Amino acid sequence: MKIRKATLEDRAKIQQLIADSARGLSREHYNDAQIEAAIENMFGVDTDLIDDGTYFVVESEGELAGCGGWSRRRTLFGGDQYAARDRGYIDPATDPARIRAFFVHPDHARKGIAQAILARCESEAAAHGFRAMELLSTLPGVKFYKACGYAEQGNIDLDLTENVKLGFVPMRKELKND
Repeated sequence: MKIRKATLEDRAKIQQLIADSARGLSREHYNDAQIEAAIENMFGVDTDLIDDGTYFVVESEGELAGCGGWSRRRTLFGGDQYAARDRGYIDPATDPARIRAFFVHPDHARKGIAQAILARCESEAAAHGFRAMELLSTLPGVKFYKACGYAEQGNIDLDLTENVKLGFVPMRKELKND
Protein backbone atom coordinates (compact mmCIF):
# COMPACT_ATOMS: atom_id res chain seq x y z
CA MET A 1 0.00 0.00 0.00
CA LYS A 2 1.44 3.34 -1.03
CA ILE A 3 0.04 6.66 0.11
CA ARG A 4 0.76 9.69 -2.04
CA LYS A 5 -0.38 13.29 -2.13
CA ALA A 6 -3.40 13.81 -4.34
CA THR A 7 -3.03 15.99 -7.43
CA LEU A 8 -5.55 18.03 -9.37
CA GLU A 9 -5.32 15.35 -12.08
CA ASP A 10 -6.84 12.90 -9.54
CA ARG A 11 -10.04 14.94 -9.13
CA ALA A 12 -12.31 12.86 -11.37
CA LYS A 13 -11.08 9.57 -9.91
CA ILE A 14 -11.46 10.91 -6.36
CA GLN A 15 -15.01 12.07 -7.07
CA GLN A 16 -15.86 8.61 -8.45
CA LEU A 17 -14.26 6.94 -5.41
CA ILE A 18 -16.32 9.15 -3.10
CA ALA A 19 -19.56 8.23 -4.87
CA ASP A 20 -18.69 4.51 -4.93
CA SER A 21 -17.77 4.58 -1.25
CA ALA A 22 -20.92 6.42 -0.18
CA ARG A 23 -23.16 4.14 -2.23
CA GLY A 24 -21.42 0.95 -1.19
CA LEU A 25 -20.63 1.51 2.48
CA SER A 26 -23.39 3.79 3.80
CA ARG A 27 -26.56 1.76 3.27
CA GLU A 28 -26.68 0.48 6.85
CA HIS A 29 -27.05 4.05 8.11
CA TYR A 30 -28.49 6.18 5.30
CA ASN A 31 -31.23 5.63 2.71
CA ASP A 32 -30.83 6.15 -1.05
CA ALA A 33 -32.20 9.70 -0.97
CA GLN A 34 -29.74 10.68 1.78
CA ILE A 35 -26.78 9.10 -0.01
CA GLU A 36 -27.55 10.74 -3.35
CA ALA A 37 -28.20 14.14 -1.73
CA ALA A 38 -24.90 13.87 0.14
CA ILE A 39 -22.99 13.07 -3.06
CA GLU A 40 -24.65 15.94 -4.89
CA ASN A 41 -24.52 18.58 -2.16
CA MET A 42 -21.72 17.75 0.28
CA PHE A 43 -19.45 14.78 -0.40
CA GLY A 44 -16.88 15.73 -2.98
CA VAL A 45 -13.41 16.90 -3.77
CA ASP A 46 -12.18 19.91 -1.79
CA THR A 47 -9.59 21.49 -4.08
CA ASP A 48 -8.15 23.48 -1.16
CA LEU A 49 -6.93 20.24 0.45
CA ILE A 50 -5.17 19.20 -2.75
CA ASP A 51 -3.67 22.68 -3.21
CA ASP A 52 -2.49 22.67 0.42
CA GLY A 53 -0.79 19.28 -0.05
CA THR A 54 -2.77 17.72 2.80
CA TYR A 55 -4.97 15.30 0.84
CA PHE A 56 -3.84 11.77 0.07
CA VAL A 57 -4.82 8.83 -2.11
CA VAL A 58 -3.98 5.15 -2.02
CA GLU A 59 -3.79 3.26 -5.30
CA SER A 60 -4.26 -0.43 -5.97
CA GLU A 61 -3.55 -1.78 -9.45
CA GLY A 62 -3.96 1.66 -11.00
CA GLU A 63 -7.29 2.41 -9.31
CA LEU A 64 -7.93 4.54 -6.25
CA ALA A 65 -8.62 2.42 -3.19
CA GLY A 66 -8.96 5.22 -0.64
CA CYS A 67 -8.55 8.93 0.03
CA GLY A 68 -8.52 11.31 2.95
CA GLY A 69 -6.71 14.24 4.40
CA TRP A 70 -6.29 16.86 7.06
CA SER A 71 -6.64 20.61 6.98
CA ARG A 72 -5.40 23.85 8.50
CA ARG A 73 -8.56 25.58 7.31
CA ARG A 74 -11.76 26.40 9.20
CA THR A 75 -13.95 24.19 7.01
CA LEU A 76 -14.82 20.96 8.79
CA PHE A 77 -16.62 19.25 5.90
CA GLY A 78 -17.88 19.60 2.35
CA GLY A 79 -16.43 19.47 -1.13
CA ASP A 80 -16.10 22.36 -3.57
CA GLN A 81 -19.84 22.21 -4.28
CA TYR A 82 -20.72 22.87 -0.60
CA ALA A 83 -21.36 26.62 -0.46
CA ALA A 84 -21.03 27.07 3.32
CA ARG A 85 -17.27 26.38 3.44
CA ASP A 86 -14.96 28.78 5.29
CA ARG A 87 -11.57 28.74 3.56
CA GLY A 88 -9.80 30.77 6.24
CA TYR A 89 -6.92 29.30 8.23
CA ILE A 90 -6.96 28.19 11.86
CA ASP A 91 -4.29 28.66 14.53
CA PRO A 92 -2.52 25.45 15.63
CA ALA A 93 -1.91 26.97 19.07
CA THR A 94 -5.62 27.26 19.79
CA ASP A 95 -7.56 25.22 17.22
CA PRO A 96 -7.63 21.52 16.33
CA ALA A 97 -6.67 20.45 12.81
CA ARG A 98 -9.47 18.98 10.73
CA ILE A 99 -9.66 15.42 9.45
CA ARG A 100 -11.40 15.65 6.09
CA ALA A 101 -13.07 13.62 3.39
CA PHE A 102 -12.08 10.03 4.16
CA PHE A 103 -13.50 7.51 1.71
CA VAL A 104 -12.53 3.92 0.93
CA HIS A 105 -13.71 1.96 -2.09
CA PRO A 106 -16.01 -0.90 -0.98
CA ASP A 107 -13.67 -3.45 -2.58
CA HIS A 108 -10.88 -2.26 -0.27
CA ALA A 109 -12.81 -1.71 2.98
CA ARG A 110 -11.32 -3.00 6.22
CA LYS A 111 -7.81 -3.48 4.82
CA GLY A 112 -6.10 -0.73 6.85
CA ILE A 113 -6.22 1.94 4.15
CA ALA A 114 -8.12 4.55 6.16
CA GLN A 115 -6.03 3.81 9.25
CA ALA A 116 -2.79 4.36 7.31
CA ILE A 117 -4.02 7.66 5.86
CA LEU A 118 -5.27 8.77 9.28
CA ALA A 119 -1.90 8.04 10.90
CA ARG A 120 -0.15 10.12 8.24
CA CYS A 121 -2.62 12.99 8.72
CA GLU A 122 -2.18 12.99 12.49
CA SER A 123 1.61 12.89 12.16
CA GLU A 124 1.68 15.79 9.69
CA ALA A 125 -0.75 17.88 11.73
CA ALA A 126 1.35 17.34 14.86
CA ALA A 127 4.46 18.37 12.92
CA HIS A 128 2.66 21.62 12.05
CA GLY A 129 2.04 22.33 15.74
CA PHE A 130 -1.51 21.07 16.15
CA ARG A 131 -2.30 19.44 19.50
CA ALA A 132 -5.72 18.05 18.63
CA MET A 133 -7.77 16.81 15.70
CA GLU A 134 -11.47 17.13 15.02
CA LEU A 135 -13.80 15.78 12.38
CA LEU A 136 -17.41 15.38 11.43
CA SER A 137 -17.94 11.65 10.97
CA THR A 138 -20.59 10.06 8.85
CA LEU A 139 -22.50 7.43 10.81
CA PRO A 140 -20.66 4.56 9.06
CA GLY A 141 -17.31 6.05 10.13
CA VAL A 142 -17.99 6.44 13.87
CA LYS A 143 -16.83 2.94 14.85
CA PHE A 144 -13.58 3.36 12.89
CA TYR A 145 -12.75 6.75 14.41
CA LYS A 146 -13.57 5.54 17.93
CA ALA A 147 -11.16 2.62 17.42
CA CYS A 148 -8.51 5.20 16.43
CA GLY A 149 -8.94 7.16 19.67
CA TYR A 150 -11.52 9.78 18.69
CA ALA A 151 -14.28 10.68 21.14
CA GLU A 152 -17.83 11.55 20.17
CA GLN A 153 -18.86 15.15 20.81
CA GLY A 154 -22.61 14.73 20.35
CA ASN A 155 -24.45 14.35 17.06
CA ILE A 156 -26.04 16.62 14.51
CA ASP A 157 -28.36 16.49 11.54
CA LEU A 158 -27.54 18.65 8.53
CA ASP A 159 -30.12 19.73 5.96
CA LEU A 160 -28.88 18.61 2.54
CA THR A 161 -32.04 19.53 0.66
CA GLU A 162 -35.44 20.81 1.68
CA ASN A 163 -36.57 17.26 2.49
CA VAL A 164 -33.34 15.41 3.26
CA LYS A 165 -31.29 15.50 6.46
CA LEU A 166 -28.11 13.56 7.16
CA GLY A 167 -26.87 12.53 10.58
CA PHE A 168 -23.23 13.13 11.57
CA VAL A 169 -21.14 12.78 14.72
CA PRO A 170 -18.57 15.44 15.64
CA MET A 171 -15.45 13.76 17.07
CA ARG A 172 -12.16 14.89 18.60
CA LYS A 173 -8.78 13.47 19.56
CA GLU A 174 -5.95 15.00 21.55
CA LEU A 175 -2.58 14.33 19.97
CA LYS A 176 0.27 12.97 22.06
CA ASN A 177 3.14 15.37 22.63
CA ASP A 178 6.35 13.52 21.89
